[in-house]
Amino acid sequence: QMQLVESGGGLVQPGGSLRLSCAASTFIFSSYAMSWYRQAPGKERELVATIPSAGGTTTYAEFVKGRFTISRDNAKNTVYLQMNSLKAEDTGVYYCKARRRGTDYWGQGTQVTVSS
Repeated sequence: QMQLVESGGGLVQPGGSLRLSCAASTFIFSSYAMSWYRQAPGKERELVATIPSAGGTTTYAEFVKGRFTISRDNAKNTVYLQMNSLKAEDTGVYYCKARRRGTDYWGQGTQVTVSS
């Protein structure tokens, strides 16, 4: 069973930046579509961004377009989320998800807090 480990969360001031990483324990990482989700306190988990397994186009939620960038390094089995111009409402636990052939795998999440 594949494991996903997120890192890079923390406390940042409004307007600041963070880069999240998600490392996968699999030899076929390139065959997985990867996504970032987030969950704010008291709210449902929501999709932030997705990068397909090969080719295709990355997609973003409207509330992060122009501020966040998802990318992947298949040689390192890692997906990233570069977050710029952070706002207080970006606060939450960020999770990565891997999907292949209809099966999803989730990481444990990393906390992002945007506050002055």
